[in-house]
Amino acid sequence: MKILISGAAGFVGQPLCAALFRQGQDVRAAVHVKNLPLENIETVVIGEIDGATDWTDSLSGVNVVIHLAARVHVMHDNADDPLDAFRKINVEGAFNLARQASEAGVRRFIFISSIKVNGEGTLAGRPYSADDEPMPADAYSISKLEAEDALRQLAAETGMEVVIIRPPLVYGPGAKANFNTMMCWLWRGVPLPLAAVHNKRSFVALDNLIDLIVTCIDHPAAANQIFLAGDGEDLSTTELLQRLGAALGKPARLFPVPVWLLKIGASVLGRRAMAQRLCDSLQVDISKTCDLLGWQPPLCVDEGLKKAAADFLQRSNAL
Repeated sequence: MKILISGAAGFVGQPLCAALFRQGQDVRAAVHVKNLPLENIETVVIGEIDGATDWTDSLSGVNVVIHLAARVHVMHDNADDPLDAFRKINVEGAFNLARQASEAGVRRFIFISSIKVNGEGTLAGRPYSADDEPMPADAYSISKLEAEDALRQLAAETGMEVVIIRPPLVYGPGAKANFNTMMCWLWRGVPLPLAAVHNKRSFVALDNLIDLIVTCIDHPAAANQIFLAGDGEDLSTTELLQRLGAALGKPARLFPVPVWLLKIGASVLGRRAMAQRLCDSLQVDISKTCDLLGWQPPLCVDEGLKKAAADFLQRSNAL
């Protein structure tokens, strides 16, 4: 079986390529520029991904496509029309690859979407499920839902199997953005006013997401399904910081401030979205994923945090 991975140079793509190679799979890595630091893996440079990208050579002999490449969610988007910018890559680019894949005889197309398709938050104890009505709230999540819809329609028309995976925040070695920021806060011993946050949020360790993707490559029950990814244990922001601090060997320095006051302060400072992520709940129900695929996250939360922390410490010492 030959597997094409788009976005192979990314946070998920590189360790996914390595994991499949270790399993003896025939992997072809598609990258934007030739900088993939993995030996013994066939690499193709495809340049920009949009509705006009030619995937002919990349798809030769391929049985399964794993589409990771995307324009990712950013906090401060400078594009004149953010939705149009997201659509060019996330919708037109994904559909173009999938259409060419079906024409090339690809059997299965695995699309990595986002939990943001479901929405921005949940009430405590009422997690999102894979079959909930989508409620995307920003340009990024709208583009991901539009891509999902286009791919499912293509599957219905062509018979190519489509598998959609929606992960929440992914953490692990090489994690950037908000998760890396939290590790920096903890490492520097910054006092944080988050000891009274009792929300619940779902996360997924990088190793767990990769294991789920690998499971979906050839599992018969995965065909034409939507799956939510997660670690199976939800944490409050307070608990996450405490356990991540323990993994870093830097106990979290937390003090209590009422959540309502945190949100008012964040709003005044123009950080409303950050306060939402730190204070509100976002839970996912992975029971469909586990039941239908017979899958369980191989890594527990603390093991995942230790791996992320070890990588952070190694990178910090190298600076």
